[in-house]
Amino acid sequence: MQILLLLAFLNAAQPAGEVPGPSDAAALTELPDLTEVFSAWASGGSWAGAGEFAQAWSGNLYALGTALLLFVLGAAAASRREMVPGRLQNAAELVVEKILEFLTDVLGSHAEEHLPFLGTLFLYILFMNLSGLVPLLKAPTSMLETTASLALVVLVYVQVTGIRSLGLPRYLHHLAGSPRTVTDWVLLPLMLPTHLVSELARPLSLAVRLFGNIMGEDVMISVFTGLGVVAVAAWLPVGLPLALPMILLGLLLSTVQALVFTLLSSVYIAQVLPSEHR
Repeated sequence: MQILLLLAFLNAAQPAGEVPGPSDAAALTELPDLTEVFSAWASGGSWAGAGEFAQAWSGNLYALGTALLLFVLGAAAASRREMVPGRLQNAAELVVEKILEFLTDVLGSHAEEHLPFLGTLFLYILFMNLSGLVPLLKAPTSMLETTASLALVVLVYVQVTGIRSLGLPRYLHHLAGSPRTVTDWVLLPLMLPTHLVSELARPLSLAVRLFGNIMGEDVMISVFTGLGVVAVAAWLPVGLPLALPMILLGLLLSTVQALVFTLLSSVYIAQVLPSEHR
């Protein structure tokens, strides 16, 4: 499906009689998605405004669609709870159990308290990552504004958790670098800005890491799909499945990146919990 779609786009961009070459495949850094197809179809007509809106807000639309999908799956699993669980309930319970085990290694007894946030965060990022592997869809996490929004939510959650668990005075003491000695207090004007910068650097690193990896994954799939198309474009209407290994690698990478984002978020939460609970 992706190969046929890409071939159509490459051929449409070529003058009549010319065959797409490797340079054309390399220039197409991402495969076309539904919003681009709709925008191209609606251009020049009465739906042109809707097409421009869909393309401009594609990341938000895909992120919203992913959230709705998770909501539907969660509601379906919760509404069919039985003493003898069915397949959907079994799958949901297994996922929750494994996520809780993963978080317990970092947060200890506080894992269950933060499971709703961190579990939802993991599943949301995972589903957004995987959506980029579906033909005609695009991973919202391949856009920096999406990953930055997720990182900002984590930043706010960590600060609120710190204030609730430590209290405002102890939280400010933590924010100042936890000075104890006279030397620490003398260096406070220097250490406080440094600590604030490190707090702000955490969500930045989360956002850039997730964005870079998922964007790189999408680009590699697009390039290899394009190379598979142009390799036999002169003889066949379909291409070689050169992107298949990249798609399989994308399944692994999407899961790993969701785990890394969730793991680092849980570590940041653990750092603002009282020392006896770490």
